[in-house]
Amino acid sequence: MSDNFRHIVRVAGVDLDGHKQLRWALTGIKGIGINFATMVLRIAGIDPYMKAGYLTDEQVKKLEGIISDPVRHGIPAWAVNRPKDYETGKDMHLTTAKLVMAWREDVNRLRRIKSYRGIRLERGLPVRGQRTRSNFRHGTTVGVSRRKK
Repeated sequence: MSDNFRHIVRVAGVDLDGHKQLRWALTGIKGIGINFATMVLRIAGIDPYMKAGYLTDEQVKKLEGIISDPVRHGIPAWAVNRPKDYETGKDMHLTTAKLVMAWREDVNRLRRIKSYRGIRLERGLPVRGQRTRSNFRHGTTVGVSRRKK
């Protein structure tokens, strides 16, 4: 079994550490967290606790197929990172550079239409209603300075 071990495994275009447990190794792919990785491994029928270095080529192809279209393989729509996509209306799960590009396009769209969220993102302020009295200060000291006597 040790002769089949690979120190680096390539899944979905990302090099993963072969010494890690498979479910933790999959979190090295941008857009995949621990819960989503566990769901993918259960659907693929692979032990999530085995080392990633023992994956066979068939298992890697199976994982890549599930990661590329998880809804079609039975992962619920609430678990994907892009439910009801703005352009297509489909439930999709984006990873790596596609995720970064989609997020950038969303932010640019919010800025273009001058929405509240877009304006706050543009100015570097909190978007989700947090208070800004003492947090979100850039480059200033928080606290009170006393006058010299």
